[in-house]
Amino acid sequence: MTDTNAFPAEAPIPDALRPALEAVGWVARDLAHRIARGPLDGQMAAHVGDNTDGDAQKALDLIADEAFAQAMRGTGVRWYASEERADVQLIDPEGTLALAIDPLDGSSNIETNVSIGTIFSLRAARETGAETFLRPGHEQLAAGYVIYGPQVMLMLSFGDALQHHILDPETGRFTLLSGAVTVDGGSTEFAINASNYRHWSKPIRAYIDDCLAGAEGPRACNFNMRWIASLVAETHRILMRGGLFLYPADARPGYEAGRLRMVYECAPIALLIEAAQGHATDGTTRILDLIPDSLHARTPFVFGSAGKVDHVAAYHDLPDQEVSALFGNRGLFRA
Repeated sequence: MTDTNAFPAEAPIPDALRPALEAVGWVARDLAHRIARGPLDGQMAAHVGDNTDGDAQKALDLIADEAFAQAMRGTGVRWYASEERADVQLIDPEGTLALAIDPLDGSSNIETNVSIGTIFSLRAARETGAETFLRPGHEQLAAGYVIYGPQVMLMLSFGDALQHHILDPETGRFTLLSGAVTVDGGSTEFAINASNYRHWSKPIRAYIDDCLAGAEGPRACNFNMRWIASLVAETHRILMRGGLFLYPADARPGYEAGRLRMVYECAPIALLIEAAQGHATDGTTRILDLIPDSLHARTPFVFGSAGKVDHVAAYHDLPDQEVSALFGNRGLFRA
C-alpha cells in the first residue's frame, strides 16, 4: 500500500518548503521504480542527443527532467533550472521559490547498474531567473540528493544539520534515519579520475603524489583511491564514511574551470557537506561564496572531510619549487 505523501507528517521539513519537497519525493519514488525495472521499462540508457552544454543525454535524463518540471506546478515554485535545459523556465508567476536540479546525475552509468541520483536545491525566487540563480550558494534555502541504489536514500539539509532519509518500499515514504549526519574526519579514501593526472596543476599532482607515496611518503599513511563517475554516489560514500573528492580544473580544452556545474551540482552538494561539518571548495575558495556567471557555469570541486579539504588548499600556497619537487622534499607535509 503506497502512501500518497512522500514524507510522513512528522518529517522535519519547513511548511513553506514542504509542497515542493513532497513533489521532489514523489518523482524520485517513481524514478526509483523505473530504474529498478531497468530494460523492462524500455531503453532508458539510449542516447537521444546532447544538451546545450555538450553532454550526452540519455532517454531517462529527459524523462526525469520533464517529470520534475511538471511536478513543480502548484507547489510554489516560480523558476525551474535544470541541467537538461538551456534556460531557466517559468513555472508559476506567483511562486516564491526556485528549484535548481540535475534530474539524473551519473546517467552514463544507467546500463552498468551503478548507483545514480538526483541533485536539487531550493532558493527564494527573485524577479528574473538570472537574478535568482546567479547568486552565492549560501543563499540556498534547502539542498538535497536522492541516490537510487540497493536502498533509495535522500539526504536533505536546510543549512543547519544534515538529514538522512530512506525510502520504505512498503509505504512509499521517505523515513528519517538520522537528523544530524556528520562526515568522518579520519578516512583514508580519496576519489579522483587519475587518468587525467598529466593535465592537472602542480599542486593537485603534488597532493596526489603524496597520497600515493603511502606509508613511506610525507603523509606516512596508506590511502585507497575510489572513482565511480557518479557525483551522488561519490558524495554518499563520503557522507557515510568520510574521505575526499576532487574534480580539479585541468589543462584540457573545456576543463579550465573544471567540469561540474555550480548552480545545480556543486552548490547543493556543498551545502550538504558543510551541514555535515565537512568543507567544500574549488581547491582554495569556499564553493558557497562563489557567484556563477551563467546558469551552466562550471567550477573545480574539492569536498569531504574538513581537514583533508584544507590540506588540498594548503598545497596551493606552496612555492613552485615545493610542488615541483619529489614528495620527499615537501617537509611541511611530513606526518
